[in-house]
Amino acid sequence: MSTVTITAQEINKLRQATGAGMMDCRKALTETNGDFEAAIDWLRKQGQKVAAKRSDREAKEGLVIAQTNSDNTKGYVVTISCETDFVSKNADFIAFAKSIADAAVANDVNSAEELNEVIIDGNKVADLINDKLAAIGEKIGVARFEKLEAPYVASYIHGAYRLGVLVGLNKENAEAGKDIAMQIAALNPLAVDPNSIAPETVERERSIIIDTMKADPKMEGKPDEMIAKIAEGKLNAFFKENTLLAQPFVKDNSKSVADYLGKELKVTSFQRVALG
Repeated sequence: MSTVTITAQEINKLRQATGAGMMDCRKALTETNGDFEAAIDWLRKQGQKVAAKRSDREAKEGLVIAQTNSDNTKGYVVTISCETDFVSKNADFIAFAKSIADAAVANDVNSAEELNEVIIDGNKVADLINDKLAAIGEKIGVARFEKLEAPYVASYIHGAYRLGVLVGLNKENAEAGKDIAMQIAALNPLAVDPNSIAPETVERERSIIIDTMKADPKMEGKPDEMIAKIAEGKLNAFFKENTLLAQPFVKDNSKSVADYLGKELKVTSFQRVALG
């Protein structure tokens, strides 16, 4: 054990540099004989140990940040997870998550793995996450990353960073982009239109409808052809409820989203990311 005297000023300096607690900073400096840089490394190693210990913990809370680049041609959704809403609502954690999202945009990253390697102020995002983990004592990380490119991309964050949406349009229209993003946040469509839904999803839904109908005593004795025809009608109702363009427009239920967009404006794709 070191006999070097550790001052309150040194502890505070390390705390400011790393965000770790006072007791952890004192121990780090003690374990490294007062070597400031070695103490930072010691804390990082402790963060890695804590991460390993917490690898089986669930991180269901966090922040979802959606934003675009300067010319609105690329959008990014970054989810930074944590274990409790106490941490997710903390101003320092929000600023930390925003800095990572900003780095994703600035470096035009394409995946969570790539984002973890991005350098912020001389440190990898992965290392900064370990530092933060050591400071707050919760499992945190880049839980999800999505990217969308289009002639125009709108972004929207719903609530207290619990849901983020990106919408790609075929041309610039900020008002429509915001309206459609809010529509997606509220009604959670599966796809833009029926053709955009995976064939296996359609077949699974059709199979569920037919099996449910056959199990209904009222349908007993009905020919398969009739059941199949009724099933297609129910499937069309499924499409109306679960595809963006067919949904009633939330700001005016008398028209569909397709009616609102008109013939010239098209939604090319979208991403909707929610916690949980």
